[in-house]
Amino acid sequence: MILVQLTDLHIKPPGRRAYREVDTAACLDAVIDDLQALPFRPDVVLLTGDLTDAGLEEEYALLRQKLARIDLPLFLMPGNHDLRANLRAAFPEHAYLGVGDGPVHYTVETFPLRLIALDSVVPGEGGGALGAEQLAWLDARLSEQPQRPTLVALHHAPFVTGIGHMDEIGLADAAALAEVIGRHPQVERVVAGHLHRPIQARWAGTLASTAPSTAHQVTLDLRAEAPSTFFLEPPGYQLHWFTPATGVISHTATVGRWPGPFPFFDGDTLID
Repeated sequence: MILVQLTDLHIKPPGRRAYREVDTAACLDAVIDDLQALPFRPDVVLLTGDLTDAGLEEEYALLRQKLARIDLPLFLMPGNHDLRANLRAAFPEHAYLGVGDGPVHYTVETFPLRLIALDSVVPGEGGGALGAEQLAWLDARLSEQPQRPTLVALHHAPFVTGIGHMDEIGLADAAALAEVIGRHPQVERVVAGHLHRPIQARWAGTLASTAPSTAHQVTLDLRAEAPSTFFLEPPGYQLHWFTPATGVISHTATVGRWPGPFPFFDGDTLID
């Protein structure tokens, strides 16, 4: 099973750039082109939040138009830049999103690796939290299938990264989530977005990771006083490969057209 994780798309209204610099729609087009050019076919695509930049109806309409090019099962999650009601209205056929304006959480049972999506959005805030009710829901879902390998996804990373301005708007109840995850060793991985960088940490008895943005990347600056800035590094995404024998193995893909592939041979001579 191959799961594609896309995150932090930050789609703006047509013709608009994020922070006056980033053509996020063009970046998403490039990511989708890259996915379509893969020499293998993934099984499912999971989008871990900040699908739009302001949660506007016109942003979701453009997002829907772009995502229509992906001919794979597709699962959406909100981030702190999204509005749940507008997300649900734009994708009414995605019944797993639920109704109303409450948290978007669900399970996906159709793949060898079970997927559980959580909603860490706190309306009007940059930081996130899950809340006692959603944590209890997660604990109950994990208790249902204690032997089944599971991937848990949320928008806000549950671990400290060293990027100070992003850690300040992290997951407020990360310790409570760690208590739940720690009781369920079948959790192969906890994946998140929000950080606009690929970052990994040993956490709660498993591995937690974030993925690069499909658009702009947060500046890699580990100084405590580092400002809140971004770079126009290449867009990216992650491929999570799962087999029962290996567990989850993750690969970070950088989007673009690069020279190659070239063989590791010079005539009959191996040059690796």
